[in-house]
Amino acid sequence: MNLINKLETGEASICVVGLGYVGLPLALEFAKKFNVVGYDFKADRVEMMKRNQDPSQELDSSEFENRKITFTADINDAKDCTIYIVAVPTPINSANEPNLLPLLASSEAVGKILKKGDYVIYESTTYPGCTEDDCVPVLAEHSALEAYTDFKIGYSPERINPGDKERPLTKILKIVSGNDEEATENVAALYESIITAGVFKATNIKVAEAAKIIENTQRDVNISLMNELSVIFNKVGINTYDVIEAAGTKWNFHKYTPGLVGGHCIGVDPYYLVHKAEKLGLHPRVIAAGRFTNDNMAKHIAAIAVKKLNAKGKVAQDSRILIMGATFKENVADIRNSKIVDVVNELKSYSVNVSVVDAHASSKELENEYGFGLESEIGNQYDGIILAVSHQEYLDLGPEYFKTIVSDEGYLMDIKGVFRNDQEALGLEYWSL
Repeated sequence: MNLINKLETGEASICVVGLGYVGLPLALEFAKKFNVVGYDFKADRVEMMKRNQDPSQELDSSEFENRKITFTADINDAKDCTIYIVAVPTPINSANEPNLLPLLASSEAVGKILKKGDYVIYESTTYPGCTEDDCVPVLAEHSALEAYTDFKIGYSPERINPGDKERPLTKILKIVSGNDEEATENVAALYESIITAGVFKATNIKVAEAAKIIENTQRDVNISLMNELSVIFNKVGINTYDVIEAAGTKWNFHKYTPGLVGGHCIGVDPYYLVHKAEKLGLHPRVIAAGRFTNDNMAKHIAAIAVKKLNAKGKVAQDSRILIMGATFKENVADIRNSKIVDVVNELKSYSVNVSVVDAHASSKELENEYGFGLESEIGNQYDGIILAVSHQEYLDLGPEYFKTIVSDEGYLMDIKGVFRNDQEALGLEYWSL
């Protein structure tokens, strides 16, 4: 009896380790067909999921209904599972180096309950070689089993795009790989049971790891070019989005746009690749330069905001700036690695009085993570507004709204250029990247 047959008959079950924006949708999708244990070490999050609540605010409560799933904060509740899918974060530390602690801790937890014949599949984004060189030894050590013989390994990188309702998990083609041909076929069959878009079988695990990490590295480098161009065009006195619109009339021009690059993917993954390259004695200049450019955009934006105050004869410590948006992207609640935080801190370093609002983020989470919370409501008489995140709620306000909450000489800094064609309706000084 093959692996899928065992899942269908209930002889085998799946454990998803890590129930964030990647793991939870995956666990619930598998739970439509198979028995699933959803494990997360944060007991408060587990309790929310038991009440059909998504802590990441991505899924509606209806997504939890009629699912064959058990949520737990005790890994021992998963000891009878056959397949373990690890979907934990892979962040960076303060020195922009890979922080593998969540990945290695999860590997240790799984290793302690691993049995002969089990599968461990990793979804976490990391550098080529991490799964086999860093994670597998931990599994083997804590299970006292022989890797690849007693248990099999797979790697299938997550491709979920938070906030994207048009491309849910099942509609995104899945890259799959295994430590040998048998493992690859079983991992492919597992994901084919839920992914309607199909799967692509990578040559090996390292290829699958590399494929995922260059997806985000490519985007990061391209956005860094647009950010660098935006600095140049700002000096020239032209709007970058106008330039992109004009250049985009040519069929082979790629329409990347400038902006703050944060979050748990694009703003992080290139550092994993740089780390691996440096371990090999290489120095990837293009990737590193792109990261440097993107990491410095918050400082660039804050400096322009202060210059605008100075140009109007305003004193920084007597000035008030409203930042609209604190999450790392529009229409999500996720604040991880949000570059808005850097803008806030830069402005505060100039002694500017900064207020922050957000239609999706949790004020408590921001306070705990970054040391500042959200205003309960938008005030008025601000000297400047920075529309930092284009949440739909802010777009719905319309261009005329911003004039009502600024002082006579107030200005709007529109990071993503969403109101650049409405400057007459805005009726105030306007700037965008």
